[in-house]
Amino acid sequence: MYKIAVLVWCLFLWLPLLAQAQDKPPVPQQQVQPPMPKLVNQTKATLKVHTAGSERPVLRQYNYRTQHADTVEARKEVTALVHRLHQDAYLLASADSSYKHGDTLHVKLHIGSRFDWAELRNGNLSEGILIESGFREKFYRNTPFKPAEYARLQQRILDYAERNGYPFASVWLDSIQIADNKIKAALMVEKAFIVTYDSLQVMGGSKTQPKFLMRYLQLYPGQPYNQDQVEASQRMLTTLPYLKVVRPPQVQFYRDKARVVYFLEDRQTNQIDGVVGFLPDPSRSGNKLLITGEANMNIRNIKGSGKQLGLQWRRVNKGSVILNGEYLHPNLFGTPFELGTRFGLLKQDSSFITIQPRVQLAYNTMRYGRFSVFTEWRNSRILSTASPQSLRALDLADARTNTYGLNYLWNNLDDFYFPRKGRLVELQLAAGRKKLLRNPSLEKEFYDTLEVNTTQLSLGVRLENFFRVGKNSALLARVRGEALLNDQIFLNDMYRIGGLASLRGFDEYFFFASTYGIGTLEYRLFTAEDSYVLLFYDQGYYRSDLEQSKAEGLPLGVGGGISFSTGAGIFQLVYSVGKSEQQPMSLRASKIHFGITSKF
Repeated sequence: MYKIAVLVWCLFLWLPLLAQAQDKPPVPQQQVQPPMPKLVNQTKATLKVHTAGSERPVLRQYNYRTQHADTVEARKEVTALVHRLHQDAYLLASADSSYKHGDTLHVKLHIGSRFDWAELRNGNLSEGILIESGFREKFYRNTPFKPAEYARLQQRILDYAERNGYPFASVWLDSIQIADNKIKAALMVEKAFIVTYDSLQVMGGSKTQPKFLMRYLQLYPGQPYNQDQVEASQRMLTTLPYLKVVRPPQVQFYRDKARVVYFLEDRQTNQIDGVVGFLPDPSRSGNKLLITGEANMNIRNIKGSGKQLGLQWRRVNKGSVILNGEYLHPNLFGTPFELGTRFGLLKQDSSFITIQPRVQLAYNTMRYGRFSVFTEWRNSRILSTASPQSLRALDLADARTNTYGLNYLWNNLDDFYFPRKGRLVELQLAAGRKKLLRNPSLEKEFYDTLEVNTTQLSLGVRLENFFRVGKNSALLARVRGEALLNDQIFLNDMYRIGGLASLRGFDEYFFFASTYGIGTLEYRLFTAEDSYVLLFYDQGYYRSDLEQSKAEGLPLGVGGGISFSTGAGIFQLVYSVGKSEQQPMSLRASKIHFGITSKF
């Protein structure tokens, strides 16, 4: 009873004090000043790392900088050191504490024990994944657990899944056990569901038919989705002269279907143009000029189907004419194969005429470039006005050659017409039989000493590498050459080099060669996307293996030029000077080529 009385009495005394406290005005809250920002010490700092005595041998295996511009840089070095320890299986490594004394930053580093694989077994990986990823259980027994190596293994498995229709696959470790720093686990993969191509869509101003691109890029509806194929398709599109890739392709997924969207624009590559050249005429006195010419017609991507038609006529010197024609038909019978036909005609003044048709079947691969097989029929006949002395000296001969060959082309240039970086490789090998034909100007017994049927081989190589130099310039390094191998080589069998398309500074087709090589260094300064100024140096080598007269030389050519866009087309001007045993380095023998390329 007395306890209740004491409680009531206390309440009676406490209530007036509580009411008095409520009547007082509230005390204004003190404003909290934000902490002053710490000033970074900009003076040089020395880093000193401390660790336990048993861990020092491990620390000695790592190199790190001890002198730094400031403490911020020193702390970054510590973070990088800890990261390297983690990657080398010291998973518990950490920088526990640090303090600064003078200009020295002291860091206490804990390394800990190394974690090793005790066992990483195959959970549910298929045989195909095991082969492609290179996973073997024996590689993960009593070896250090390195996160970077495991991440690469994961990525290889995911890459395989993405190439085979499973872009949403996942990889993880199951049944993980850790004892005495030893790790046991099972490697698992979940493929999710298979994704197949649904369609291909073209966005932008291109009239190219999606059906043609689908077959060219080999993205067929119902085929399993392949991420590598989609990425490689952009490189394949850059090799088409009539298309410009505006942005990388985009993939849209709808449940188990994938639609690939390409952003393309048409280029004005249909071409009708002519070029005029002025050369000294050696057959006329008084420093007269010989006018040469060239006319081209190229119609590309006919009706958006990828078909191409080309025709070229060229007058290289007095009495010599070249006529070339070409037709390309992609997606032959709905396949990714491309059928190409070529026709070449060369009339060399009053000496000979050569007709050379060719049929080629090409296949474009996703990664490895373009493979072609071809057959060629070459028929060379001596004109009636040819010198009989040349025939008897085995300089000229009537011959028919049937050859079969292989061609390989790999191209990752960033632009078809105006590349600034990338590489191009082309290799060609051909073999066949050459048969000599009897010329009525010579007696029949003349051919008794000659081999009428012989085997003929030819080799060709072209290597180009564009290096970007600064923002608006590029350096081209190029090597190209061909070799003809036969026991009986005649003048009308040989390659022709010289001129704007091969060895600048000389007349068109100035040199006859059974073997030649040309190295080029060319600097291009771009003033616009399709305009540039160039300086070049061409160094050539040739050899002529005629029966009665052999020759070789090291001609060179230097010069410069300009190419820029106008309202009528692209204007080109190239000035070059050459030097060889037949032609001294002289401005009087310089070559000027100019013309306008009209595109539509």
